Amino acid sequence: MEEKPYVIARTTSAGVFAGHLAARKDKEVTLHEARRIWYWHGAASLSELAVDGTSRPKDCKFPVAVPEVILTDVIEIITTTPKGEASIKAVPIWTAK
Repeated sequence: MEEKPYVIARTTSAGVFAGHLAARKDKEVTLHEARRIWYWHGAASLSELAVDGTSRPKDCKFPVAVPEVILTDVIEIITTTPKGEASIKAVPIWTAK
């Protein structure tokens, strides 16, 4: 079974998410094991986050991963490198608790 690519998806109004690209049709994207990229620090752009990850993981705000999210109105999909994926997944879960 082929591994689903890990991507960063940016929408027009729901924000930015990182996860495994499960499906795409036009501007609708389904991600598995997806984390919302609420706030990041330690990368100048989403492109740098996708390639190199964050140099300041404790300063990022990425909530818990959800099993699946369907995003509409996706305007950008960036495939991550293994380094970027590992860095995003290693960011501690941000919570309001």
